[in-house]
Amino acid sequence: MSRIIFVTGTDTGVGKTLLTVSLLFHLRQSGVNALAMKPFCSGGTGDVDLIQAIQGHDPPREGVNPFYFPEAVAPLIAARKRGKAIRLSKVLRAIYRMHERCACLIIEGSGGLLVPLGEGFTVVDVIASLDCDVVVVGRNKLGTINHTLLTVEALRARGVKRINVVLMGQSSEDSSAQSNATFLIETLANIEVFTLPYLGAGAARIGPVKRNVRKIEKTLARIADPASFSPRSSEGLRNQAAKRRD
Repeated sequence: MSRIIFVTGTDTGVGKTLLTVSLLFHLRQSGVNALAMKPFCSGGTGDVDLIQAIQGHDPPREGVNPFYFPEAVAPLIAARKRGKAIRLSKVLRAIYRMHERCACLIIEGSGGLLVPLGEGFTVVDVIASLDCDVVVVGRNKLGTINHTLLTVEALRARGVKRINVVLMGQSSEDSSAQSNATFLIETLANIEVFTLPYLGAGAARIGPVKRNVRKIEKTLARIADPASFSPRSSEGLRNQAAKRRD
């Protein structure tokens, strides 16, 4: 069955684009008819350019990024400046048009869950309207436990159940980087927590993406595996946490 993976973040600039295009390249290299899109983009167009560099220009840019605003502000704010009203139904239609073209659609969200996208809806409203798997991306550094738990709590409050977490390595590792994943695994029942290493300052470019995917392909395969989003037993979680502590 065709599936949707929605990549959201605990904040802006946490590595959503890098994870999105890495998953996209990995799946396509594995023979999966995968496409990616970023419905809302504000400011620069680099994220959309990178997606198209991997999957080509079919579907066209207006399919990959149906809502673009040059100002680096929340989409709702930018739309209001132009006297435009974006409705959730229009966003969902754009997503489903892309979904019909592939076996797996990866959607990169904008910022965090409560970023206002249009009149009366945010990122989490889009997610809750889709039958999708959700990957929460966060920085593997001090503060990510709070940000990640808040994000997962907001998703669960909207009835979203198929969630994974990915912590992205940072250029300078602080002491929390060694314990963040362990604590989140202990705390978040039925959620897989993955870590990816720091891949370099220029990792979100087409050349480095293709090179680095080979280094992290085993983790990407686990992140993209539908089984990784399946609920695990609390006993299994406790056993896994105990092993990590040992």
